Amino acid sequence: MDVYYANDQFVNEEDALISVNDLSVIRGYGVFDFLRTYDGVPFRLQEHLSRLKNSARLIDLNLPYPLEKIEALILKGLSLSRHTEKNVRIIITGGLSANGISPGDAPQLLLMITATESFPASFYDKGVKLITSHVNRFLPGAKTINYIPAILCQKDAQNQGALESIYVDQDGYLLEGTTSNIFTVRDGRLITPPCDRVLPGITRQVVIELAQRTMELIERPIHKDEIRLFDEVFITSSVKEVVPVTTIDTVTIGGGSIGPISQSIMKLFKEETDEYKSQKDTKGL
Repeated sequence: MDVYYANDQFVNEEDALISVNDLSVIRGYGVFDFLRTYDGVPFRLQEHLSRLKNSARLIDLNLPYPLEKIEALILKGLSLSRHTEKNVRIIITGGLSANGISPGDAPQLLLMITATESFPASFYDKGVKLITSHVNRFLPGAKTINYIPAILCQKDAQNQGALESIYVDQDGYLLEGTTSNIFTVRDGRLITPPCDRVLPGITRQVVIELAQRTMELIERPIHKDEIRLFDEVFITSSVKEVVPVTTIDTVTIGGGSIGPISQSIMKLFKEETDEYKSQKDTKGL
């Protein structure tokens, strides 16, 4: 069953309510984070909580509780869920406002614990298509609840038979996907855009840590004109993990086949999550 937390208590879905006057509703003011479990263990929970805190800092939003209490509530919620694997969505809303725009002193915590979805095996066996969209995100380092650019770009991607859209800035540089980070391979080197203009994905960071053990990794701006020069491309996200890419717009990547470095990263990430499962007993889950 799904588990929800709202108004300082765990409740059924129909009782997970907030005021229509909450700043998240009337002004779109709030932040969130998202993670999944492996064998019931929340993957990189501390990193996700740290990112949540930083997102709130960037938009000058106070957290309603210390991170330690939020962590305890997440673990409690996971224990109440009967799903085999779970997604955890943590939302901090702006709360009520005296004048309808200035934050008050009572931000709200919402938790949603749902079943982890599965994606088609073809994503990982055959690769996926991406498109590009010219978008500049506001405060890209903050994971805010404002997903209007992502929603519009995702609609375009679906209409063109693509899994996702990659944001491209006004100077033609690739940034990130609507819900993912992007990695490219050229001449045996793994290249990804620097994190100063993208959301620092947790899966992105894990892949960087894994890759640096065995290969050269470069964080640098990547221009759209380089797409035709890529030997391989893959995207990363918490729920989709590592997904190889064989087409961007009308350009075929790597002859339409999944390359060896992408395969290696997928294997290393699987080993990392398998290792994480072994922490179940030590975490008391």
